[in-house]
Formats: sequence, C-alpha cells, structure tokens
Amino acid sequence: MKISKGFRVAASGVIIASALVLVRFNINLVVADVLFMVAASIAGYEIVVNALRALRYKIIGIDALVTLAVIGAVLIGEFFEAAAVTFLFMFGNYLEAKTLEKTRAAIKALLDLAPDIARVLRQGKEVEMAADEVLKEDIVIVRPGEKIPVDGTVIEGTAYINQASITGESMPVNRQSEDRVFSGTIVESGYLKIRAEKVGEDTTFARILEMVEEAQDKKAKTQKFMEVFAKYYTPAIMVLTAIVYIITRDIELSLTLLVIACPGALVISTPVSLVAGIGNGAGKGILIKGGDIIEKLRNIKVVAFDKTGTLTVGKPEVTRIKAFDISEEKILTLAASAELYSEHPLAKAIIKKAKTIGKGEIIPPAESEITLGQGIKAKTNSSTIFIGNRKLMEENDIIINIVMENYIRGEEANGQTAVLVSDSEKIIGVISIADTIRKDAIELVKKLKTQGIKKVVMMTGDNKLAAEAIAKKIGLDDYYAELLPADKVAVLKKLQDEIGVTAMVGDGVNDAPALASADFGIAVGGAGSDVAMETADVVLMSDEIGKLSYAIGLSKATTKNMKQNITFAIIIVAALLIGVMGKVVFLSSGMFIHELSVLAVIINAIRLLKYKENSYFDENRRWILWNANIVQSQKRNMKKAV
Repeated sequence: MKISKGFRVAASGVIIASALVLVRFNINLVVADVLFMVAASIAGYEIVVNALRALRYKIIGIDALVTLAVIGAVLIGEFFEAAAVTFLFMFGNYLEAKTLEKTRAAIKALLDLAPDIARVLRQGKEVEMAADEVLKEDIVIVRPGEKIPVDGTVIEGTAYINQASITGESMPVNRQSEDRVFSGTIVESGYLKIRAEKVGEDTTFARILEMVEEAQDKKAKTQKFMEVFAKYYTPAIMVLTAIVYIITRDIELSLTLLVIACPGALVISTPVSLVAGIGNGAGKGILIKGGDIIEKLRNIKVVAFDKTGTLTVGKPEVTRIKAFDISEEKILTLAASAELYSEHPLAKAIIKKAKTIGKGEIIPPAESEITLGQGIKAKTNSSTIFIGNRKLMEENDIIINIVMENYIRGEEANGQTAVLVSDSEKIIGVISIADTIRKDAIELVKKLKTQGIKKVVMMTGDNKLAAEAIAKKIGLDDYYAELLPADKVAVLKKLQDEIGVTAMVGDGVNDAPALASADFGIAVGGAGSDVAMETADVVLMSDEIGKLSYAIGLSKATTKNMKQNITFAIIIVAALLIGVMGKVVFLSSGMFIHELSVLAVIINAIRLLKYKENSYFDENRRWILWNANIVQSQKRNMKKAV
C-alpha cells in the first residue's frame, strides 16, 4: 500500500510537534530525539529515493543537497534540524504540487471536456459505446447537454452548440443540416444526427489536446538557459560548501549554506509561467505551440495579413455582372460550370449566385486547370473558358480593350474584385465580387500599434485598386497586390530584412508557404483545418482575428511574469547567502524561507491564468500618457528657456 505525500507530511508534522512538547517541558529528551529521527525518516524517505534516482542519471539536484544536509545534521547531533529540514522540504513540495495544479487548470478544463460516450445508429438501433470506438461514416445521435464525440456534418436536426472548447466563443452557435460540428463541443439545446468524418485521435479536439501538451514540452530559450545554469550551479554550491567548511570548520554553517543555496525557485521560475500562459491561451481558443513561441511573440515588429478570409469574412458575394454580346445568366452559368470543382472563395461565390438564379444548368467541366494567382482554364461542352485576372488573359493572348479596361478599373476602385470571363478568343463578361471586412479588423490594427508593432500590411492576389480600397478602410500601413504564393514569401523576406521579426496571418491553406516562411505563422479559423494546425506557430481556432492582439499581449505578460520570478528568486538566494554568512539564518529557517520563495514564484505565475487583454492595454495607455506628459513638460520648459 502506497502512503500518500499528504499523509507523510501530516504524520511527520504531528511527531515533530510531540517532540517539541517534550523538549519544551524538559520531559525525556532522549525520546524527543528519537521522535525527531522518526519524523526525519518519514519525511526524508522520498527525498533520499529521489536523490538516488537522479544520481543514477548523473544529476545532482536539490534532493541530493537536502539529503547531504540532513545526514550532516544527524552526524553532529542536530536531530531537530534534520527533522525540520525534511518536514519543511516535503511540506513545501506538497504545497507546490497542489498550487501547480492551478497553473494547469485551463489544460485540465480542456481534458475534462473530452467526450467519452457516443450514441451511434447501428442496424437501425441506437447503440451506446465509447467515443473512441466510433467509426467513420457512422451516424451519431446527440441530445441536449451531451458532448459531440466526432467531427462531422449534420444530416438531420438543428441545435445550439457551445463551441468554447474549440473556438473560445462564449455564445452558442446554431448548427443545422449540412453544417460542420466538432468533437468536444456541447449541444445546449436541440437534437442532431451527425455523419462522422473524423473520429478518435483524428478529431480537432483530440489534436488540440495533443498540441497543447506538446507545447508545454517545447522549452523557451530562458527555460533552457535556467536548466543549464542549474546543472552547473548545484555542483558549484557543493564545492563552495566544502571550501567554507575547510576555512571555517563550522559544520552547521556549511550545512545551512548547502540547503539555502538550492536553486529551487530559480529552476521553476520559467516553466511555471509558460504553463500558465499556454493554458490561458488554450482556454481562449488560442493554440500557442510551445514555450519558445509564447516567449518570442512579443518581439514581432511586422504583421502581414492575407486578405480573403482573414481581414475579410471570406464569404464574398457576386454584386454585379457585366456581359459583352451574351446574356448575364449565360455568363454566370458558364463561369459556375468551369469553377464547379474549385475551392477558392471567389469560385464558391460564383457557384452560389448561379444556383440562386437557377436559370441555366451547371455542367461539370470535362477538364480544368488551375493557375495559381491567375485563375482557371476549363473545357465545358467542347468550348474553352478562361476565368481569372488580367495575368490569365495576358498569358492566353486575350485582349482587354479600352472600354473593358475602364469598366474593370471602375469596379476595382470601388473595392470590387473583377473576375474576367473569356472564351478562347475574347472577353465575354466581367463578374464583380465583394467581400465584407471583418468587424474587428480596424480595431485590431489600432491595438497592434499600441503593442509596438511597427508596420501592419496586407498581401493579396487581388488587384491593386481593390487592395488599396480595403487597406485604406482598415487603416493599414501598406499593401502588396497581385501576388502569387511565391511572391508572398519574397515580400516577407524583404520585410524581415528591412524591419525585423515578421508574423504572417492567414487561413493556413492557400497561405501555407507564407505561414511557413515567416518568423511566426498565425492561422485564423483553424478549427477543422489540418493545414492550419500543422503549419502555423499560433492557431486562432475561431475566426476572431482580434484574438491576435490578445496572443501578443499574453506573450508580453508571460515574459514579464518570468522576469519577475527570476529576479525574485535571485534576490532571495542572495539574501539567504548573506544571512547565512552573517549567522542570522540557520538550517531550518533557511529551508522555510526557501520553500516560501518557491511557493511565491508559483503563486505569481498563477496570476497569468487571470490575464485579460484590457489590463495590459490600461497599463500600456498609462505608460504612453506618462511619456506624453514628460514630452509636453519638456516642450514647455524649452519655450520658457527661450
């Protein structure tokens, strides 16, 4: 039967208290010493075992230092000191473990949301089974209050679903037939039948859990430095202790030095902050893939956004059709037929409009060929159709006359994307498509500026006039238009060389090369997107791009928290060393202060779990106003001097 750490702490504490009573009233001091030894054995057993395990891997850690100090205290007859040190060390470890659980609270909350039961239709009957036993194409039934156990498509029913575990969205969203749903989300009201598409470890929720756990294992640069520092620091303390004893011949002073110089708070100062920061982000629908990422996000100087689906909603609509020598309905039907197999947002807008009008039959193309950054070439009913931009027309020797050019420029100046439609000889129409700017895009750009971002730009394959119109509305510093995927990579390289650390924000699919080549790849709307979750360093699970400023603010807060912890830990170690050398800090009191410092570091890190973006901006605004007041004061003084 394994004895719990809590029981060991309680038992040793009671025994030490009993021994102190005997000492206080001078009752049988021999029994008191025996009780101190028993308490030291109960509390110290695990410490010795851990020290021996570490030594097997040639690691000299804090357990080894405490073990040496306790053995030394016993040898010189300081039985109370031996009991007190082991008790305080174990009690401190117990409190640390309990407190550390809070830093992982956000991660634990995610784990608790993992679905464990599923109801599946098998041979016409409803069968209850473990969630990981569901197969692809199974029909899953979910009722109010139940967790959705798979990623899939709704085939029947309607419901309001709480998607906070995936996207961080607090408001329930409505889902009905043909809508996608995700594992780990909860049906608050309604009833759904879902066709399973991703099951078990392949679901979005399972992959989120996996990535969050992996992120905690990816160490930040500061954390790696601290671990290397501790590796050499501990043996150095042992050498220093030996030197002090040789010089002073004071064994108690040497043993005290051995214990209080332990770098416990210093070693834990970084990882505990990182775990809390990553956990906070995960709870808000922000996946930050590692301590190294959350530490460096604060250094971003340039943010480059993709346009479609990132700065805009990604659901463009056909606003106008201009036909040349052919009906508008015919233009739309031809374009929809050619684009039928395309996944591009503009293609979907054309197909949706054609289906809405419904005056012509949409026939799948016999052949289709996509040219990245230009458009598509398709064969329908023995005729060849080109749909795309000017570059596609130029590549295929299709002439754009002055009348058409003026019309296209007029549409583009109004923020429209002009999609040109031609046969093998001439342009036969222009389809104007517009997308809606995200409601939080303008505010996000303002926030990024207050966070120290030097330049915010947009990169798009769209035409220059449409890109300029959107850039002005949002308040961007610059824009780059008519770019191919390879061009975006080149632009990012230029921004990196000229300004500094660059982040690329995109949908993770069309922007995969750019996401991979930037210093930081940030994918928006990553829920359900395999490419987004694999390629990006940070994944915003919902479509709320405003969470980007939250992620950067969280990085700044986490780094600040780490620095506070490290500074505090160094000050405590230095103060204890001075206290020991001045003989005002002793073995038991030194251990007590040491354990308190470790707890203080953990409690400070827990504050990150309550981090809110507004708190950072309020502090930042005060800093800006303070600087502004100083500048104004200096100007007034200069005027007076003149």
